[in-house]
Amino acid sequence: MPPPTNGSPGPVPPPPGVVDHHGGVWSLPVPIPDNPLGHTLVHVVATDRGPVLVDTGWDDPASWDALTEGLRACGTRVEDVYGVLVTHHHPDHHGLSARVRDASGAWIAMHPADIEVIRRSRATGPNRWLEYVIARLAAAGAPEAHLAPLRTALAAGTSRGPAAARAALPDRELTPGELADLPGRRLRVVWTPGHTPGHVCLHLEEGRRLFSGDHLLPGITPHIGLYEDDDGPEQDPLGDYLASLDTVAALDPAEVLPAHQYAFRDAPARVRAIRRHHAARLAGVRTLLTPAPLTCWQLAAAMEWNRPWEKIPSGSRTIAVFEAAAHLRRLVRSGLAAPVPGTDPVAYRAV
Repeated sequence: MPPPTNGSPGPVPPPPGVVDHHGGVWSLPVPIPDNPLGHTLVHVVATDRGPVLVDTGWDDPASWDALTEGLRACGTRVEDVYGVLVTHHHPDHHGLSARVRDASGAWIAMHPADIEVIRRSRATGPNRWLEYVIARLAAAGAPEAHLAPLRTALAAGTSRGPAAARAALPDRELTPGELADLPGRRLRVVWTPGHTPGHVCLHLEEGRRLFSGDHLLPGITPHIGLYEDDDGPEQDPLGDYLASLDTVAALDPAEVLPAHQYAFRDAPARVRAIRRHHAARLAGVRTLLTPAPLTCWQLAAAMEWNRPWEKIPSGSRTIAVFEAAAHLRRLVRSGLAAPVPGTDPVAYRAV
């Protein structure tokens, strides 16, 4: 789910009602509590075995009511759902999957990389996640004032941890390049890592429609940060995302149906715009590293966000640091930046 700290947001239309996109495809808004995005667009695809959902929305009573009422407006019921295709593991997409499965017996499918995130989170629990976040922030040079509340939550055991630790474990895998189990339809799985390691888009070949999840949005860019439990410099989420953009552009879908904002056309043009955004972002980061080396925290504080650094809430600062780290990783992998030997926390310089 894109955070409020990044992107180039334009005017966002108010949450729509149920939209009939024709050809047996509908979208319905499911609210996200206390989030500026407002809602997730859950898509409904008619099949010969009953409706299949692309994402489900946040696990919240009001969200469940919106989902069930929206399905009724589409002429079906949650009890009739045949399957759930989850574009990625974030809670505004996967949150209601278990409740849909309980009500209908539907299968839940997700890319194996994101299934592994859920499996690992369920096994290790919230403390392991919080320990990881604290360690990453400390390595980035975060001040103790930022770390202290996190350490307190860890000691008190009050952290709820990532939503993946509480999410339903999918019972099917989405295999890139293969058709999903939608009888009477041709919906092909397109692996688009970057926002998460297992993010997928889904290409409905009849009508050339692309369910893009958070990968391709009409007016904002998704958060690209380090992957959960990042295990080394070989991971390059921003590089993955940029390569995935090219994959989507090559499909040249007639219509893009994203999980946020609104449907749009001309995916290649949107891809070009996002590529320009990230090229400028990377160039700006490298410029910041040119006068003197910076830690990742110092870099994040110096980068341009949609509000001044001092006005960004603590949780969003953490997200911003992870995003700055992903940009650093891309520059290092490209030979345009390098860590300064002997610095602790590690500082980076332009090359």
